[in-house]
Amino acid sequence: MEPEGITEEQATNVPQSAASKLSQMGERTKQLGNAIQEPERQKRIILVIVCVALLLDNMLYMVIVPIIPDYLEGLQKAADQEQSAAAPHTNSTNSTIHKAPEGNFDLQIGVLFASKAILQLLVNPLSGTFIDRVGYDIPLFIGLNIMFLSTLTFAFAENYATLFLARSIQGLGSAFADTSGIALIADKFTEESERSKALGIALAFISFGSLVAPPFGGVLYEFAGKQAPFLILACICLTDGVLCLTVLKPFSNRERGNMPVGTPIYKLMIDPYIAVVAGALIVCNIPLAFLEPTIANWMEENMHSSEWEIGMTWFPAFFPHVLGVYLTVKLAGKYPHLQWFYGAIGMVFIGASSCTVPACKNFGQLMIPLCGICFGIAFVDTALLPTLGFLVDVRYVSVYGSVYAIADISYCVAYALGPIVAGQIVHDLGFVQLNLGMGLANVLYAPALLLLKNVTQMKPSFSERNMLLEDGPTGLYDTIKMEQREKKRKGLCTTIDENGIETFVQRSHSDGESSGGEYA
Repeated sequence: MEPEGITEEQATNVPQSAASKLSQMGERTKQLGNAIQEPERQKRIILVIVCVALLLDNMLYMVIVPIIPDYLEGLQKAADQEQSAAAPHTNSTNSTIHKAPEGNFDLQIGVLFASKAILQLLVNPLSGTFIDRVGYDIPLFIGLNIMFLSTLTFAFAENYATLFLARSIQGLGSAFADTSGIALIADKFTEESERSKALGIALAFISFGSLVAPPFGGVLYEFAGKQAPFLILACICLTDGVLCLTVLKPFSNRERGNMPVGTPIYKLMIDPYIAVVAGALIVCNIPLAFLEPTIANWMEENMHSSEWEIGMTWFPAFFPHVLGVYLTVKLAGKYPHLQWFYGAIGMVFIGASSCTVPACKNFGQLMIPLCGICFGIAFVDTALLPTLGFLVDVRYVSVYGSVYAIADISYCVAYALGPIVAGQIVHDLGFVQLNLGMGLANVLYAPALLLLKNVTQMKPSFSERNMLLEDGPTGLYDTIKMEQREKKRKGLCTTIDENGIETFVQRSHSDGESSGGEYA
């Protein structure tokens, strides 16, 4: 009888213990949700989400470098074998007619590599406007979903057309994820010092993804097959998408109608300061974009390099890139008015390093100029990306989708031309002339950054903003705000008397105004 009583008591306590555990779980989930929504902690989580998205995009961009040429060559050999088996009576002279010429094969690979940047280049003007209209979280989530679809397509693609589709889909996803991610960082980190630090961290993840992806993809492709690296990246992308959905809650029913209206992208493009920054981003990335598709063949012909040396060509350059980001962030924190100078130093580094690449005789020597190129790119990117956000803050409205779409367009111009144009330049002019031309272009462009010398001295001004936008204040609200600004400039402040009428009285002390408060 006693065991039966104990059993009944246990049966009675089971629902109570289950309810207690559920209550504890609910309480912990609520505490976790409150902790996530805490502003400082949320900023860090958002930075992690964006950095993982940028890491994934650049790993997927570069992971195909050791995989796709070999895979396509295998498909071509299999097709040739099937063709020769189907027509055994064909003589050896005729059998060579159907084989793809080597030049045509290289062109196919170049077009495949460039398709991502080309589509991203075409979509970016639209994605920047879309981000300005709906905010940063929905485009980021859309971009992660498209990148997930692209990665799965890469994993199961079995012909050139499907690979081309996967690469193009990736460009579409990158146009949303990259631009909205960088813009989200600029929006959340409003102080110039912390914005530079956050963007520097994001650039370090971009560099790590680009440089670690080729050995990562090559090793997994060799020992686990083509699908393995893409499936791993797809799982990481899915996890980042779930985290984005949980933390940012892009489809929550919050009010979006009170968002400030961003400046049209075409008006930002004709701004002389933004145009100088965009030009610098294009020129400084050309050496990296043009060397990636051409340096492997040059190393084979001139250095007789092994496969592992070619695969590890860019990996050591990750460390000077991170060092360049770190130094620029530290210098910008102490001397923020010299951002233009850091960018100019970076371009000189890139130019000098690019010119010395053809003089290298072995793998060890080649590492020095390649590290110099990545070190210089780190200086330029880390100095100029925060400058774009600052220019929008002081000259326009603090909405960052379109301005960072322009930055993304600048990168895409270099990386769209690289796989297609670089090989032809090497064929017509030579590898030495290519590097000398790229180095000279960087050195000659560096003085143009002098135009940015006085950017940090700019202050937000409604009159300047309205002049640039070619329209005056629209509506009663803008007119009242401008009148209040004029009164404050004359030393007056607003008070409300007992009848509810707003009047202006002399201020006893000057109130500090935030640099971007009028635009928020």
